[in-house]
Amino acid sequence: MLVLSRKIGERIVVSLGSETVTIELLKVSGACARIGIHAAASVAVQRQEIWDRIEAARELLSHSPPVVHESVG
Repeated sequence: MLVLSRKIGERIVVSLGSETVTIELLKVSGACARIGIHAAASVAVQRQEIWDRIEAARELLSHSPPVVHESVG
């Protein structure tokens, strides 16, 4: 894990292959920090708790038996 200190307005740049994600510290209020994330629409950016739900759903779907559709004739 990389740990950095940033001042308001300072940024961190992450390169993901051909995509670049920029993270900017916008505001600090008590124990909370507001950050802005600049990324292409093709880059998925999620809060961890949302990402965990998406991954759990993917895992569940990958272990589900296939749906069989019977034709009526």
